[in-house]
Amino acid sequence: MQLQPYVFYYGRCEEALEFYKSVLGGSFEMMRHGDSPMADQVSDDFRKKVMHAAFKAGDVAFMASDGASAKPIDPEAGNISLSLTVADRVEGERVFNALSQGGNVKVPFDDAFWGGKFGLLDDRFGIEWMITAP
Repeated sequence: MQLQPYVFYYGRCEEALEFYKSVLGGSFEMMRHGDSPMADQVSDDFRKKVMHAAFKAGDVAFMASDGASAKPIDPEAGNISLSLTVADRVEGERVFNALSQGGNVKVPFDDAFWGGKFGLLDDRFGIEWMITAP
């Protein structure tokens, strides 16, 4: 298993990644909302924003996004999720079901348009988890 932080910038992701790149070096790859099959699920002005990005500088790595709207950051909810990649779909289903007990399923663990399976949930402690399996 691999666990990475997933940071949400709500409209300023590319700006943040460029800043971190200037400070830490490294590079990032990204996909914009408008380039995804889900482009029709966000506002027209948000289609140019970052749907998903991966930043890497040496041993430093994290994932990032603008989210799906330009909502302000809620200090109580935070803007970081935990992204857990597991070895296979059976393990993904097990982990997803266990973490969702007493919590809230936001996106059921199911086939993802980019391949594999994906699910999104808040655990019983209010922590958002993104579970991915190949």
